[in-house]
Parts: sequence; C-alpha cells; structure tokens
Amino acid sequence: MAYEAKNFEHLIGLSGFSEQLLKNHFTLYQGYVNNTNKLLDTFSTMTREGKTGTSEFAELKRRFGWEFNGMRLRKIFDKKGKLFKKLIESFGSYETWEKDFLTEGAMRGIGWAVLYYDVPAGKLFNVWVNEHDVGHLSGAVPILVIDVFEHAFMLDYGLKRADYLTVFIRAVDWDEAEKRFSKAV
Repeated sequence: MAYEAKNFEHLIGLSGFSEQLLKNHFTLYQGYVNNTNKLLDTFSTMTREGKTGTSEFAELKRRFGWEFNGMRLRKIFDKKGKLFKKLIESFGSYETWEKDFLTEGAMRGIGWAVLYYDVPAGKLFNVWVNEHDVGHLSGAVPILVIDVFEHAFMLDYGLKRADYLTVFIRAVDWDEAEKRFSKAV
C-alpha cells in the first residue's frame, strides 16, 4: 500500500505565508511521502530475500520513523464542536490553550509543538517534540501540529518565530482539527 501525497496547492495565497515558503513545505512533504513509500517497498523486498536480520534492514527500520512522521506531521496543518469544548475543559479557556500552545512553539530549539489527545485518559496536552521521529506520546493522537524548524518560518519571518506563530494560529483549519479529534474520541 503506497501513500499518496495530499495536494496543498489550495493554501497558496494564505495570509501571512509567502508562496515560496508554502511551496518549500509542499516539496519537503512530497519527499517524505516518496521516501516512506520507497522504504516500504525496500522492506518488502528485503523480507522476501531473507535480509531482515541485516544491519541494513535495522537501520532502514530506524529511518522509517523519521520519514513517516515527517510525512504525517506535515499533513496536519471554527472554534466549534467537541474539540473546542474539550480545549476549554482541559485548559480552562480557549485563550489559555492558545497561549500555552504558542508558548510551546516559541520555545528555543527546533522541533514541533503538538496538541495531543490522550484517548484512554480523555485529556488534551500541548507537547514539545524535538525530532519528528522521537518523543511522541505513546497512544496519543496528534490533533494540531506546528512545525517550528527554521525552514518553516525563516524565509518569511527571519528570526521572528513569534510572528510566524501568530499567523499560523489564525490560519488553523479548525474543521480539520475537529475531524481528527472526532475520530479519536
């Protein structure tokens, strides 16, 4: 089963993001999709050839998390419904959640700020993840993700990460976040 890249061209013209910045992200995303598919094909071939016990196979398996999560996290880009109610329940108010989420994204370093839903506990958490292949909450579902690696904002915002975060939060597709949350609940 091959993964197909989602078309994000409809985002061109989104307020606060240059066409070049968005196209750079689309290209990165396509590379992660391509590499995920290549690795899946390689695993299948190596399994058929009896090469699963090799160090090459082990290293490719380790690499898979990087490629797959790079694809998946980039795919996740109105304050209503179950998600909005859960944000208020979990954080006290939407504004408190937003401040916490943006503070998470503004932390020094590269990585991701992720709003996770912990299904067994029924709780939402904002979490910092350094690299997209490690540090995720086991069993938790990512609802909203912001890429805060430099490539995500420096072209348009230079060192002004806070400006990028402000524009990002205004551009969130809450309908998509609500769909993810509804599937997880």
